[in-house]
Amino acid sequence: MAFMRRRTFFRILSLLAVSLLVRLLVAAPSPASSVSSLYTADSQEIRKQGVLDLVTRSDKPLDARKHKFLQARMGRDERPDLFTDMIRDGLVDYWERYQKPYIVGHDTAHMDEQTVFSAIEQLLTLNGWVAALCPTLTRPFGQNKYEDAYEDLAKQDYLYYIGMVIHSADHFLVDQLAVIVQLAKRLGPSNLFVSMLDYDSSDSTSTLTDLCEAVLTLLGVPFRIRRVPGMTEDPLAAYYPLEEAHTRNLALEPLHELYERRNIKFHRVIWLKGFTCPNDILETIKISVVNEAAMVCGMDWAEHNGFFIFSDRWRTRDINGDQFRQSKSSSISTSPLTSVPPRDAVGAQRYTQHLPFQVFCCESGTHVVDPAQSYYAGVVYRSGTDFHNASTPTSPLTREPEAKCLDSAQAWFCRDLWVAKAREGLHAIAPEAEAHQSTRVKRADDDNDDSSVPIVDEEPLAPRQPQAAQQEDLDANAGSDYDATDLPLADPPPSEADEIDRFTIPNMDFLPARILVNPRCVTTYAGVSHTQLALDLFGPPDSDEREGMVKGKDVLEQWQGAPDTFVCQEQQHTGGRRAAKTQRRLSFSIHKELEEVLESS
Repeated sequence: MAFMRRRTFFRILSLLAVSLLVRLLVAAPSPASSVSSLYTADSQEIRKQGVLDLVTRSDKPLDARKHKFLQARMGRDERPDLFTDMIRDGLVDYWERYQKPYIVGHDTAHMDEQTVFSAIEQLLTLNGWVAALCPTLTRPFGQNKYEDAYEDLAKQDYLYYIGMVIHSADHFLVDQLAVIVQLAKRLGPSNLFVSMLDYDSSDSTSTLTDLCEAVLTLLGVPFRIRRVPGMTEDPLAAYYPLEEAHTRNLALEPLHELYERRNIKFHRVIWLKGFTCPNDILETIKISVVNEAAMVCGMDWAEHNGFFIFSDRWRTRDINGDQFRQSKSSSISTSPLTSVPPRDAVGAQRYTQHLPFQVFCCESGTHVVDPAQSYYAGVVYRSGTDFHNASTPTSPLTREPEAKCLDSAQAWFCRDLWVAKAREGLHAIAPEAEAHQSTRVKRADDDNDDSSVPIVDEEPLAPRQPQAAQQEDLDANAGSDYDATDLPLADPPPSEADEIDRFTIPNMDFLPARILVNPRCVTTYAGVSHTQLALDLFGPPDSDEREGMVKGKDVLEQWQGAPDTFVCQEQQHTGGRRAAKTQRRLSFSIHKELEEVLESS
């Protein structure tokens, strides 16, 4: 009998020990919390997976109601002011006397629950001010004709990461919140994660992010809303490309934390900018998937002097490396193939048919990135480092003709995508061919998607000849283009120093980075007449005819390699976004970039 009692005692003791161990593994905060002052163990830290998480394997890894740390607010502007105590006392009094008794009372609890459900239903109809016009716009190819046009995306149950960098842009934020709500309605609130970074805003952005926090919390959408100060207090010491890279990498921190700590991988990353309709984003996601593209961008349009111009010349280059210049929304009907944004023949032809076309680089407003080909592969946003600090009396640095281009962080990101894809091709070929670096990495056939099967290289399109400079830049200082002020309209011709070393492997022989522009996804600015813009771009509503014209043509059959040269529009000095910029045509050799990567590693 004593033996039985001892055995029972040890069983109970073992059970308690196991229970305590499980509790510690599940509930204990990760070690990162002890070294980071930005997190708290209760709400803001993305915790590592515990034993129960691994065993239960919840169908909704982004269930914000189950995991409270998936909804976090960091760096809130809570500086006290004259009314701080008065507002706090009023909130506490209202809560204690009215809200709390109503919520916990037996007779009124069900009414409060119904009030919450009604509020959620009402929030799911949120369309903002500009976004409310999306269903009524003239749209191509039946985008708004069928309510279930993108139902297949919801059935796939993929996870999508929405990234936003906000700098004094309160005029966009309400509509962008409306787009997020509509995406949550279509794709499910547990299939989204919203990363909202407020970078040193001086307008009402901080107040509107409070609104975003309340709405996303009520809808159960996971988020991290974070406010960070500027990199420098002196505007003359601010280097805009460096700020770009810094803020975008901060906005991507939860993406990496969720993967490293909870093994959560996202299907696509949506960078939300400007005014964009939800259906355009859903369509761009589909184009990204069917083309297995690393990045797909919309097109950014701004109203200027009564017409609309392509607005993001700072970051966009066609597949020949040329800028999009003097491109009006009405160019298809007035002068097709001569003044449309892309200058290469194939891109221009596809643009006039409203089909996605390949580019060397883009960002035009809202864009979709495949993290498997970029962020999860180690590609980060970066910028040049040998810029001149205009706030100091030191003389500018002397730069060589072939010095690195000091352009935007997105342009660096595009070039890194090309190099990363080339490295992927090198790893796929035989080791002996890689050792000799003489075997050419052929482009994969789109049908069998086997990168080891070579196909015959096609003749690259001839680069577009520079046009004679006009006297006035008609689309300067419009939309996001004030950074292109006083630049010549003609692309700079290549110099003798720009010629590629004949002993390097041509860019056309490496696997191409699949970067596309979807002309049917439109991003606009405040004040734009959306209806007129849609008529300019797509004409009258004859969607039935055009649906058949583009059916099955969204998939590119042939992909070109990177150009040997590109137009480098660079900011060599500090001074913020409005600092002066210059242009030059610079060579681009993937072979040399790979050699530099190998040497640095």
